[in-house]
Amino acid sequence: MQQAPPTGGTDQEGHGRIPRGHRIAVLALPGVPPFELGIPSRVFGSVEDAEGRPLYEVTVCTADGAPVLSDAGFTVQPAAGPEAMRAADTVIIPPTHAMPELSRGGPLPPEVTAAIAGIRPGTRLVSICTGSYVLAAAGLLDGRPATTHWNLAREFRRVYPMVKVDEDVLFVDDGDVLTSAGVAAGVDLCLHMIRRDHGAAAANRAARMCVVPPWRDGGQAQYIDRPVPEPTLASTTATRAWALEHLGEPLSLARLAEHARMSLRSFTRRFRDEVGLTPVQWLTAQRLELAKQLLETTDLSIDLVAHRAGFGTANSLRTHMRTAFGVPPAAYRRTFNPNDHVGADT
Repeated sequence: MQQAPPTGGTDQEGHGRIPRGHRIAVLALPGVPPFELGIPSRVFGSVEDAEGRPLYEVTVCTADGAPVLSDAGFTVQPAAGPEAMRAADTVIIPPTHAMPELSRGGPLPPEVTAAIAGIRPGTRLVSICTGSYVLAAAGLLDGRPATTHWNLAREFRRVYPMVKVDEDVLFVDDGDVLTSAGVAAGVDLCLHMIRRDHGAAAANRAARMCVVPPWRDGGQAQYIDRPVPEPTLASTTATRAWALEHLGEPLSLARLAEHARMSLRSFTRRFRDEVGLTPVQWLTAQRLELAKQLLETTDLSIDLVAHRAGFGTANSLRTHMRTAFGVPPAAYRRTFNPNDHVGADT
């Protein structure tokens, strides 16, 4: 299962560079919010190869080819109908606010059922926010980990008990089926997919073009409506910024707490409240991201990459990368560093 941040259990099956022209169909359903509908086109449309050619072809379609009314009151005129879904390599389903029956476990409209049934086996399926209801109603999330908007997670779990819901994360990557949390978490998921397909450098470029962070610390847990902390309580923000500048050094929990001028217990609790991860989980995520960038953009040996990223030894880096991504550093470099000529995992 993959969760934000960018280090969470990437499924490496089929992982690596995908061919230019990967076809993405975005299904616009009645009541679609324009923001979520536009995320795939904006994010994937920012990805180009070295010659400036787009790496993805994004098409907005509807289940029957007819226009649909968005929840903003204007009509969406699709570029295609269900044939786009049949030809797609990835199908993305944004939310709909016009199918209340799904929140009660009701069936999908016949045209939507038919359009989904026509998707080719092996096609990557993606939902943004409550688009997860559509995948769940089609039975495509049964027995799988998934997420949705935190405010509807309890209802979703009740209506679709076969789905393993995690409302604390920004997205879940279960290989060929990916789901995002609410609204802007769709951006996080699209950037993750670019990172998965073409590496961190490509995702970072797309994020810069969209003027968003390449990844967000923690998960959806930090946005769940909870009592507001007292403003006098200390924050871990400064310590996180400091840690990012010292990733190559030993950073024990005690050292982090000391920098934040908190007790270990207070620091750990405050960190979890603010980020949605433990300090160790967050630190490992940042170090893995740095290691990926070094593997993609430099010719440093695996030993030096491990040292600069704070893992100490190449063996430690190999263990962490195999756990998080399913591949060792050298294999990752061969996939994402076009200038790599090193064949050994050293």
